[in-house]
Amino acid sequence: MKPKPKRVKMREQPSYLRVTNFKEVPYGYSKQEAIKEASRCLCCRRPKCQERCPVGIEIPRFITAIKKGNFLEAIKIIKEKNSLPAICGRVCPQEVQCERVCILNKISSPVAIGNLERFCADWEKKEGVEVLVPKMKPTHKKVGIIGAGPAGLTCAAELAIRGHKVTIFEALQVGGGVLMYGIPEFRLPKEIVIREIEYVKRLGVELITSYVVGKTKTVDELLEEFDALFVGTGAGLPWFMNIPGEESNGVYSANEYLVRANLMKAYMFPEYDTPIMRGKIVAVIGGGNVAMDAARTAIRLGTDKVYVIYRRTKKELPARIEEIRHAEEEGVNFMFLATPVKYYSNEKGQVKEVECIKMKLGEKDASGRRKPFPILGSNFKLKVDTVIVAIGNSPNPLIPTTTPGLKIGKNGGIIVDAGTGKTSKQRVWAGGDIVRGAATVISAMGDGKVSALDIDKYLRTL
Repeated sequence: MKPKPKRVKMREQPSYLRVTNFKEVPYGYSKQEAIKEASRCLCCRRPKCQERCPVGIEIPRFITAIKKGNFLEAIKIIKEKNSLPAICGRVCPQEVQCERVCILNKISSPVAIGNLERFCADWEKKEGVEVLVPKMKPTHKKVGIIGAGPAGLTCAAELAIRGHKVTIFEALQVGGGVLMYGIPEFRLPKEIVIREIEYVKRLGVELITSYVVGKTKTVDELLEEFDALFVGTGAGLPWFMNIPGEESNGVYSANEYLVRANLMKAYMFPEYDTPIMRGKIVAVIGGGNVAMDAARTAIRLGTDKVYVIYRRTKKELPARIEEIRHAEEEGVNFMFLATPVKYYSNEKGQVKEVECIKMKLGEKDASGRRKPFPILGSNFKLKVDTVIVAIGNSPNPLIPTTTPGLKIGKNGGIIVDAGTGKTSKQRVWAGGDIVRGAATVISAMGDGKVSALDIDKYLRTL
């Protein structure tokens, strides 16, 4: 096998510039760069990359179209399977899914599948064209979608394409869920999320915002109006460590911090006067993408120093490699093998110090990573004025607690059949973080698609 040219790197804002703004960091491919990168693809007869895509994009087909310079055909192929390509191209962890199994890993680096998907979606916008997937004949069946996050939007689009009348109920004032309030502007510009939502609406989907299912109406009440329901309300209940001092002012959940920064536009101060702690010394607890988002947001809000405190080593960090690299380039300080045990506040109740204990790693646990253990007597203190806790979330409890007959797991999530998304309650399906707990955008989209296909199958029997 001949060596293939090296992967085409995506151009980015330099770190010294991007820490001063909330603009997107990568610039995207030019047409020439996209064609050059696509030309590296071997177009395997049995593409493993396609098998690993949660929404089943026909990857070699759309890359072949890019090779030929037929970008319109490429985005058409993508949209046959994925209604949110501009989002997936930016935040999907391709490195552990489609790109991980690319055969070029054996001799070089994998094809930049995610970058190419992003290019196609951005080309569509830049050229002012819009590919609408052809819809099937109307069935006059009605489906209600609870939650306008990635799972709900995907499920809605798939069902609308299949001819069903779909209505999404969203608790917040805008759709998008974690795409809008959780992921920062510099990683996923909100105009892109809005554009993708508008595409779903143009498929015929109705979006009703500020509608809290469980309060405005219950699931049982909606079942009187709809033939089927899909629940995709996410994981909105943040975890804390339950350690002394956690009630101090300046100790945030990552959820609250990022909602203030993103949805309430604290980054656009003074145009938007959103109250948010613009700390001088910030500690972020955790090592996932949310922790990276919080740390990088704090940098842009003008902090002098940001620590990411993580109880394992860099090798075990669950965040994407790209996000870790960006955080390092932007000046985030990583403190590995440590975990907080207590917070101290001043006379006004404002956090002023975090006490940590050093950790060591033992045998692997259920996650496949080595389990951390505290080293007795290794305590130390750090001066801080803001703490952001980013250690995970539980599924939103409102639907589970207001819906009789819905089986719930130990983590508070809805129990479903993995192959169909069916819940224990008749005519109700579920997917995304309300089932899995906090997970990836693309896994939520995959759940939405699985459920949509099974809902469609059910509706055609009525």
